[in-house]
Amino acid sequence: MLLQNPVSTASLLLAASRRVYNYHLSTYTLMASSAVDCSLLVLCGKSLTENETAKAIKANNTLKLSDKEELSIILHSEINKNVLQQQSFQFSSFMSSLSTNQFGRLLIWSPQLSSTHDVISKNFCELPVGTVCVADIQNKGRGRSKNVWESPLGCLMFSFTLQMEDGRVVPLVQYVVSLAITEAIKDICDKNGLPCIDVKIKWPNDLYLNGFKVGGILCTSTYKSKKFNISAGIGLNVNNEKPTTSLNTVLRELSVGAYQFQREDVLAAFFNKFEKFFDLFQNQGFQTLEELYYKTWLHSGQRVIVQEKIEDKVVEHVVTVQGLTSSGYLLAVGDDNQMCELHPDGNSFDFFKGLVRRKLD
Repeated sequence: MLLQNPVSTASLLLAASRRVYNYHLSTYTLMASSAVDCSLLVLCGKSLTENETAKAIKANNTLKLSDKEELSIILHSEINKNVLQQQSFQFSSFMSSLSTNQFGRLLIWSPQLSSTHDVISKNFCELPVGTVCVADIQNKGRGRSKNVWESPLGCLMFSFTLQMEDGRVVPLVQYVVSLAITEAIKDICDKNGLPCIDVKIKWPNDLYLNGFKVGGILCTSTYKSKKFNISAGIGLNVNNEKPTTSLNTVLRELSVGAYQFQREDVLAAFFNKFEKFFDLFQNQGFQTLEELYYKTWLHSGQRVIVQEKIEDKVVEHVVTVQGLTSSGYLLAVGDDNQMCELHPDGNSFDFFKGLVRRKLD
C-alpha cells in the first residue's frame, strides 16, 4: 500500500513493484483491450439468503464501473477451485470466521481491480447494506483528497457499505472503523497467544505501527431518501514489507512462532468487531467508544504548532491536543487557556503544519 503524498511525515513516496499473476477461473479469463479493461467480480454469500442475492445480482447484470472498465460477474460456485492461485483470497476461511448478522455476509472478490471503493460506491443501491468488496491487487485506489494508492500483493484492500440517518455524527464513523481495525488485530493476537501488535491511530484516518504507516481509511457518503449511504474503504499492510512495513514483518521480529496474519482472518475479525462497535455508536453515541479510542490514538497531550494566516502575516500558536470535538475535529487548548478546534488544511498535515485553528466560545 503506497500513499502518494508529498507532505506525509512518513515520507511514503516509495515505489512498490507490481506482480501480475495469471488466473484461469474455469472458462473465465481476465481480458483487456487497448480501450476497455475487463474486471472479474466473484460473488459469494455466508448463507443461502446471501447466495440467492448473489444470483440475483448476477442475473440482473446491473453493476457498473467506468466507461473504460467492464465487469464480468460470476458466482463462487462457478469457479474451478483447483486452478485458483495460492495468493487468492480464501472464501471459506473468511466465511467460517465471520459471525456477524449483517456486515461482510455478501462478499465480492476480484483478483485485480481498479478500486474496491468504486465498486461499492457506484453500485450502492444495487447491493445490500454490509456488502464487502475485496481485491488481491488494486491499481487505482485512492485516499483522502484524491491521493493515489498503489496496493501490491499481501495488502488487504476492501470496501463495504453502511447507512446512517443522523448526519451530525456521520464524520465520526471513520473513527469507529479505525478502532475496529486496531481492536480486531489485538483480538487475533490474544486468540493465538501472540505478542501484542499495537497498531495506533493517527488522526484522522491513518494507521501506524512502530512509527510507520501500515494502513488508511477512506469514508465517502451520499444522501438519498433521508439516509446517508456511506462507502468505507480500508487498506492494510498484512504481508507486504514494502513500501513501509506490515503486520507480519513486525510479528516476525517479536515472535519465533510460525503463525502469520492472514487477510481473511483480519477481515473477519474486523467485521465481527465493527458490527458491535457500530451498534454501540448508533444507539449510545461515540462517547461509549471514546475512552478506548483515546487509548489507541497517538495524540493525547500532544503539543502542536498551528500556523495561522492573519492578513499578510503567518502567526504560530502552540496548543495541546485534548481530544475530539462533537463534530469529530481535534479539540485543543492554547497556552492562553483558549479552547480551539483544529481542522486539517488540505489533504495532509504533519501535526506541525497544515492545521487550521478555529476558536471555540
